[in-house]
Amino acid sequence: FWNTCRSTIPLLSDDPHIAKVKEDQTSLCQYLQLDDVDYCYPHLLSNQKLTQNLGRVQSDSDGCLQLCLEEVANGLRNPLAMVHANDGTHRFFVAEQVGLAVLTSSWEVEVGFDERIRISEFHVSTNDMNVVDHTSERVILEIDEPASNHNGGQLLFADDGYLYIFTGDGGMAGDPFGNMGMSALLGKVLRIDVDDNERGPLYRIPPNNPFIHEQGARPEIYAYGVRNMWRCSVDRGDPHTKEGKGRIFCGDVGQNKFEEIDIIEKGRNYGWRAKEGFSCYDKKLCANSSLDDVLPIYAYPHKMGKSVTGGYVYRGCEYPNLNGMYIFGDFMSGRLMSLQEDRNTGQWKYNEICMGMGLTCAFPGLINNYHQYIISFAEDEAGELYFMSTGIPSATSPSGVVYKVVDPSRRAPPRQCHYDPLPVRVKSNLIKFVPQEKLIDRLGELGPDLATPLPTTTTTKPPRQSRRKGRRRKGKPRTETAPVLLSGTVRLVGDEQGRSDRGRVEIYIDGEWGTVCDDLWTTKNAAVVCRQLGFRYALKAAKNSEFGEGKDLRILLDDVQCDGTESSLLDCKHPAVGTHNCAHYEDAGVVCGNSEYVIEV
Repeated sequence: FWNTCRSTIPLLSDDPHIAKVKEDQTSLCQYLQLDDVDYCYPHLLSNQKLTQNLGRVQSDSDGCLQLCLEEVANGLRNPLAMVHANDGTHRFFVAEQVGLAVLTSSWEVEVGFDERIRISEFHVSTNDMNVVDHTSERVILEIDEPASNHNGGQLLFADDGYLYIFTGDGGMAGDPFGNMGMSALLGKVLRIDVDDNERGPLYRIPPNNPFIHEQGARPEIYAYGVRNMWRCSVDRGDPHTKEGKGRIFCGDVGQNKFEEIDIIEKGRNYGWRAKEGFSCYDKKLCANSSLDDVLPIYAYPHKMGKSVTGGYVYRGCEYPNLNGMYIFGDFMSGRLMSLQEDRNTGQWKYNEICMGMGLTCAFPGLINNYHQYIISFAEDEAGELYFMSTGIPSATSPSGVVYKVVDPSRRAPPRQCHYDPLPVRVKSNLIKFVPQEKLIDRLGELGPDLATPLPTTTTTKPPRQSRRKGRRRKGKPRTETAPVLLSGTVRLVGDEQGRSDRGRVEIYIDGEWGTVCDDLWTTKNAAVVCRQLGFRYALKAAKNSEFGEGKDLRILLDDVQCDGTESSLLDCKHPAVGTHNCAHYEDAGVVCGNSEYVIEV
């Protein structure tokens, strides 16, 4: 709100109805309770009460950055990639796992009993600028795969104009096929030249590739020692200084302990299979030959997530506070995460990204929830950031959604980011987009006084004894009520200050209390718990045993998936009670409240 007013005021001052403008601005000063209205008006733009927080993204008390989303597309079947046309039309194309050819991308091909990675080139149809000419396929490169997994996850053109190909190590655990040698194309970053290849070779080797003169090494190799890089991107650079331009960021999926983020440099070794993240995986290799390995800029353990999805450095126009922030995610845990470089030290600071609570995202078209399986990130032609995720990780389930990332803490001034897309010729019928996701901060208008009470049972006890020894009070036997615990009843424990509105979620099922251990814990799940306890709002879905571990209890629920409207967690989707694949360090919790936000001016 503050930034919207601040951004609009310079435009209002140019309005021909200047008297009305001054009246509106004076009213704004009064509304903001600024002391001297006469001073406020000409100095509104420099008032510290309005500008003190404009330089950073707003975060909660735990340092979790609060962002919002805009739903852009839905009904997709495992959307794996999204690219813009880069032609002024501001179109973008989405690739689905089922293999619809809308992008030049790699996929696995079975040839008899062989499995291969195939890199193909297609041309756009001369009859329709939105359709691929299926007859134009030319196979640029094929690589034999010894196993069906670890196929890599990116094709991109970098600033130098060359095509970069990121291949996996060949599959299975620990590279049993020995593909990390320089004579193999697996487990590498490849760089080739595909320009002007209509005649002659399908691709050429760039003359400055690092291993072009090394005996026994494939000349296509640009960097090596990677395990299974899933999603890489090129930094556009700072919009004004161009600092960081051309850097290639990748998320490299780990083995069994760590996930990592790397910046790709020419000719460098990224450590696999000697290292996983910052730690040694193969102690012998780690000790003997990995002194010059490039270390990740960030690595995280599997208690935070188990399959990294590389993202982008934000360089768009609409949200200045995000500039320079590398935003990425994890497929399994559903975490959104960010890294910000400290220019003085070169270190990267980590912050988790949360969905905005309360009124943070309460603007038309914005939401604060998403499907948890984060598959890929993307940017449009203007540099705005998107990600794709699904509620059911299946190549056939139409549950994939494209979301645009929105920073509610600061918008660019009106019209600053305006552009006029070139017209697009569309031959097929346009399908009107209907968003499906809703803002879920509110738990309805149910207040504590209207909360459903616990079921009770009545017991009868003799009258209380008088304080005088040996005498009883006159009267009827007294009646007391004690709660009857039904399966699905929840309680909050573990808050160090003893507050009743937050804590580790413990649930009562079939006669015993247990914990909810879930690395997919979402705000929708928290909403069910908070409403069940009589609170109006779910302020936070706490993960990773933030309120301690319930080690004395059995883990009763895991992989809970709620819509946010269920009566209890037992009504949500979940495996059988007691079935889990997690540990107590992933015990879930909540922070509830009856006030959804606090304004601090």
